[in-house]
Amino acid sequence: TKNYRTGDHVLHLLLEDGTELNYPVDPAPLPPLRNPDILVGENDLTALSYLHEPAVLHNLKVRFVESKLIYTYSGIILVAMNPYKQLPIYGDAIIHAYSGQNMGDMDPHIFAVAEEAYKQMARNNRNQSVIVSGESGAGKTVSARYAMRYFATVSKSNSNAHVEDKVLASNPITEAVGNAKTTRNDNSSRFGKYTEISFDQRHQIIGANMRTYLLEKSRVVFQSENERNYHIFYQLCASALQPEFKHLKLGHAEEFNYTRMGGNTVIEGVDDRVDMMETQKTFTLLGLKEDFQMDVFKILAAILHLGNVQMTAVGDEKSSVSLEDKHLNIFCELLDLDNDKVAQWLCHRKIITASETVIKPMTKLQALNARDALAKKIYSHLFDFIVERINKALHFSGKQHTFIGVLDIYGFETFDVNSFEQFCINYANEKLQQQFNLHVFKLEQEEYMKEDIPWTLIDFYDNQPVIDLIEAKMGILELLDEECLLPQGTDENWLQKLYNNYINKNPFFQKPKMSNTSFIIQHFADKVEYKSEGFLEKNRDTVYEVLIDILRNSKFHLCADFFQDHPVPISPFRSTITVKSAKTVVKPPNKQFRTTVGSKVLSLAQIVKILNSYTPIDDFEKRVSPSFVRKVQAMLNNREDIPQLMLDTKYLFQVTFPYTPSPHALEIIQIPSSFKLGFLTRV
Repeated sequence: TKNYRTGDHVLHLLLEDGTELNYPVDPAPLPPLRNPDILVGENDLTALSYLHEPAVLHNLKVRFVESKLIYTYSGIILVAMNPYKQLPIYGDAIIHAYSGQNMGDMDPHIFAVAEEAYKQMARNNRNQSVIVSGESGAGKTVSARYAMRYFATVSKSNSNAHVEDKVLASNPITEAVGNAKTTRNDNSSRFGKYTEISFDQRHQIIGANMRTYLLEKSRVVFQSENERNYHIFYQLCASALQPEFKHLKLGHAEEFNYTRMGGNTVIEGVDDRVDMMETQKTFTLLGLKEDFQMDVFKILAAILHLGNVQMTAVGDEKSSVSLEDKHLNIFCELLDLDNDKVAQWLCHRKIITASETVIKPMTKLQALNARDALAKKIYSHLFDFIVERINKALHFSGKQHTFIGVLDIYGFETFDVNSFEQFCINYANEKLQQQFNLHVFKLEQEEYMKEDIPWTLIDFYDNQPVIDLIEAKMGILELLDEECLLPQGTDENWLQKLYNNYINKNPFFQKPKMSNTSFIIQHFADKVEYKSEGFLEKNRDTVYEVLIDILRNSKFHLCADFFQDHPVPISPFRSTITVKSAKTVVKPPNKQFRTTVGSKVLSLAQIVKILNSYTPIDDFEKRVSPSFVRKVQAMLNNREDIPQLMLDTKYLFQVTFPYTPSPHALEIIQIPSSFKLGFLTRV
């Protein structure tokens, strides 16, 4: 409403609703510029004149609130707003409308992204990956489901095998055993899932393979307020009175410790009994017959009964389980175990030294922890077993021509109380974010190179320092593993080591002002405060060997198979994938390190390796052109001797250019530290 002059303390603004605002600008900077009216509501954010956070948020808000549109492009990325209700935009007619269209020709949609992946695969015979990422509750699982449904519909084969239906049927089963209600989301994925959909030469689906990562096992034995255990437990309890389930001796979910902790066993609008019928139907569709299903349900019921086994303290140092305990007897009956042995070894542990074997009683707390660890172990094996059987059902005899991978991994999480599970999930998201950054920026810069447009490498936000804080040598995970090896290791001692190593030394690590039991990490998405209590116990994941032996000798074949010494590996990575690690992996000094959960989190690098291998990053490195090499030579031709810059394209050639780190040369060639994973490496 009034011209601004340099030195003015106030900016006089007229807002859209007609109100006037005096905006202070001294010492604060001027606010970011607004886009012209004609661009507000654009369906591609890259079309905006001014691309900054307020402009992005305003554009998304206008599209979502005023136009009721949940999808917006940002170049090759699709941004989706979760409407938290079903929309009529996913029918077969919509799928056929997007089939064969170019990505920019139609309104933004998950089907447009899926069509682009399918078209690229069919046209170029190149494998594709679709990454679905976002915070917890953003709608990732549903989006991944729609993408898979699109592939199944447009690539339908004429055979009677109904492979597409089987691929889609895997979703309700994995959601039943791997999803749960959290405070953020009624159907939150508590594991990561990478589904590889295989196509033949006619680009029709012939099968699929699923890999899972980091199931949240602690949820089996503990849920926070207003959260639930895995859906399958409630589906089973809701079906307890059905004739086929009577022998499981179940009741309402509120009768079991493992299902009532969150205080609310029901999700509004969800009928667990109906969902159970759907789960059984999809099991059958995959060829997993009733006897297999009943074996699975027996193990699930046994876990619920195990959670109700009562431990009684005997003095301060001992505990006991009554042989009359109803739930102990049902647990042993379902899994065909010896009651006396289970009762004894839930409360005792065997310590073997060089000279003798000592049987040591456990306190009530230790016994409860041992019981819970056993329940988690059984559920974890059951989950892997179900995934393995789904993969067998989706296995195909023919030759895979190409595939499309769909990655649905748990989103970034921050709750009132964050523990080891959130730490693992957020670390996984850091790795995924890094992959996303490299992918998008490398692709963009490749376009510039192809067009011979003068360009400077963009030094984009790099989250490698946070990843290093967690996974590098003497990082948080290594210190955690180290503390787990110590007989007297405690959460407190480990936290003290973190404080000593990182306070005032690492900008991404902080100590909360009001707490001596927590630490803060500055992640790419937000600051998160983690409570250290329970980190060691959850990382050790200890189950006492004697209990494992008892289950190994069970007469119930499925239970016994879980605990054999040499199980067949679940969903092994194909041996043909050979991709260099993103960074040097520190080899653990001894085998015990590998048994911790933390060491399994590090294996998440495998996801990134697969995505790197089957996305255009790989293509980019293959196609570094001779003209680009000449450009680099020209930039560096005024120097001599070492240090040098190495260009290793991995496929075409390997060249070493002399390099002088003069200010001028550094200005021309800016190599972001994140490109450690890419094509330029200083040597």
